[in-house]
Amino acid sequence: MTPEALYCLERFDGHLGNERRLADLTRQHYRRDLQALVDWCDTHALTHWGALDSHHIRQFVAHGHRRGLAGRSLQRRLAALRTFFRYLVREGLLSSDPAADVPAPKTGKRLPRTLDADAVARLLDGLDPGDDPLLIRDLALFELLYSSGLRLGEAASLDLDGLDLNEGAVRVTGKGARTRILPVGRRARERLGQWLCQRRQLAAPAQQALFVSQRGGRLARRSIEDRLTRLAAGVLGQPVSPHMLRHSFASHLLESSGDLRAVQELLGHANIGTTQVYTHLDFQHLAEVYDAAHPRARKRGPGRGTD
Repeated sequence: MTPEALYCLERFDGHLGNERRLADLTRQHYRRDLQALVDWCDTHALTHWGALDSHHIRQFVAHGHRRGLAGRSLQRRLAALRTFFRYLVREGLLSSDPAADVPAPKTGKRLPRTLDADAVARLLDGLDPGDDPLLIRDLALFELLYSSGLRLGEAASLDLDGLDLNEGAVRVTGKGARTRILPVGRRARERLGQWLCQRRQLAAPAQQALFVSQRGGRLARRSIEDRLTRLAAGVLGQPVSPHMLRHSFASHLLESSGDLRAVQELLGHANIGTTQVYTHLDFQHLAEVYDAAHPRARKRGPGRGTD
């Protein structure tokens, strides 16, 4: 690709960061997907964006499929291309989007993994922190993830001024730099109060992070994941991720309330379609109850007559 074409990528990355205010991780995904397109164009002697048409985009997607990319990854890659080309059209650098009419490969729906309420209770109540400040911190963090449905990044980036234990609320900044205020449950407030007493001993001077490491700095995302995975394996015999606690929060709340819009607001989803996956989880639960309880659904044992 020409230097001018590559400069368009730099401008687009600035657009994602400054105008759309996307998270750094999301921008990294865009850069990775678009770099794959640049590499493919270089091998096919395509030097500028205007040289691409829908036939080229189909070839590029097929190339990814042959290299073993799953349907979900190809869908994400195609979405990145469309966003980029729409930006070029908006800036007057392209007359049309060559990816607009290219269909995304179909992929089966993958439901998020969740824990049932009993498993969550065993995890959060099955650890005795004693006087261990790190375990007190971990339990406060895990309770907050489940109590308020936070994303991992939202929890890791929380500062002291984002938590109000008196009001029972936490203020987080999520995707698209959208801020929302969430309720914090009684048990989470208790754990957080215990952690704040211990935090003074660990936090470095002027450190504003709510959750800090043993060295006094902000607790890293990877450390949160590792601690939760290891502790859950010891209590439940299975690894648990922070996102599983968020999914469990949403599933249990929807199961109890049936209020999809409220769950959408609490999760910070811009599109309710993203939240609707939890209706499938709720239906799965109802179907299991039905299969176990309905007289026409229960399996009959040998020799049993009809109703």
